[in-house]
Amino acid sequence: MRFLLLNHIQNAKQSLKANRMRSILTMLGITIGVASITAILSLSSGLTSIVRSQVDALGGTIAVVRPEAPAASSRNTLEQLTAGQQFATSSLTDADIAALEHIEHISAVAPLMVLHGQIKGTSAGPADTPVVATTPQLKSVSGLVLTEGQFLDPNLSSATAVIGPQLSVDLFGTEDSIGQSVQFKGSSFTVIGVLKRTNSPINYNNVDLDEALLINLDSGRALNQGVSHIQQINLQINSVANLQTTVAEANKVLLKAHANQADFTVMSGEEIAQPASQIFSALATMSVIIAAISLVVGGIGIMNILLVSVAERTREIGIRKALGASNRDIIAQFLIESLAFSIGGGIGGYLLGYLAAFIISNLFLTFDPAITWQIALVAFVVSVVVGTLFGLYPAARAARKDPISSLRQYD
Repeated sequence: MRFLLLNHIQNAKQSLKANRMRSILTMLGITIGVASITAILSLSSGLTSIVRSQVDALGGTIAVVRPEAPAASSRNTLEQLTAGQQFATSSLTDADIAALEHIEHISAVAPLMVLHGQIKGTSAGPADTPVVATTPQLKSVSGLVLTEGQFLDPNLSSATAVIGPQLSVDLFGTEDSIGQSVQFKGSSFTVIGVLKRTNSPINYNNVDLDEALLINLDSGRALNQGVSHIQQINLQINSVANLQTTVAEANKVLLKAHANQADFTVMSGEEIAQPASQIFSALATMSVIIAAISLVVGGIGIMNILLVSVAERTREIGIRKALGASNRDIIAQFLIESLAFSIGGGIGGYLLGYLAAFIISNLFLTFDPAITWQIALVAFVVSVVVGTLFGLYPAARAARKDPISSLRQYD
């Protein structure tokens, strides 16, 4: 049995070498499909891991409350720049904030109300600049650091703001903008602090704080016709040991406040990272479609080449069967050749997929793709499945050949 297996592998190797160009072209469909899967999985995993690392850096004591996201199509998801923009209306209220503040083990509560519009300083900023209305607790909850000035303070005027370093450059040409005045929706705010640059446009707050303006929650309500539109509430738990019990208590309190309607989500740990990858989830859906088409095309290519190979090697099949090879042996021979095509294409696709992922990451994104054994396993399993499925018919056809007719064909 071992000798036969080695013999089949040797035959497959000779078959690939005998027609190098044909073999390469046959593998190409599998390569493209596996490359698509590898690239999108590595980028999605990288996105998830960067958000998870941000949460871990804060000691793993952060929980997040968000409105329950409505079901959205892939097209709608791609059109949304941040997860916070998914909610045309929010189920979270000021009463929820007050209720959460009274839960044991919660040391800080920081709501985020995100508005968008153009901010004007010495120059005008982008038309969709995020303005985050929040409370002073956000500084400790999110671990924010200032390069100069101070953070929001309830004892100061409500017409004060903290600015992101990139927005400061956009509006004033410098990160040193303490004392400068900015205008947003007819209201004027004095800059009292400048955030330290994070270079993290993707984060669990769903806001690029480098390009944002932070104002008091009361000011945000006033700019929104007196209505709170809270996209997220960050919770800081006093210790990791109390995290899960506190999350369960927060869920219980909010459920009671919402008349037992679960129109919100309380998340912690890896759960926080999941919504941040929704854009990539949409891309993953499209990638799977592209990959499936490529894999089917590649599989048909393998089947076609094997059928040609069966026709070309009819006499060889007859000789092998005449010498005692069983139908199972013939099937194994051609299945191994099919797997050689598909696994060879899979290895090439895996490497090409990571190359594409790193190029995309360096040119367009701010995080690196993740390299995990799970992605390698997916690439291998996909290759094996395609090779097996599309190799079965040619292998069975070869096995059904009559040895006498096969030997007589080229007489």
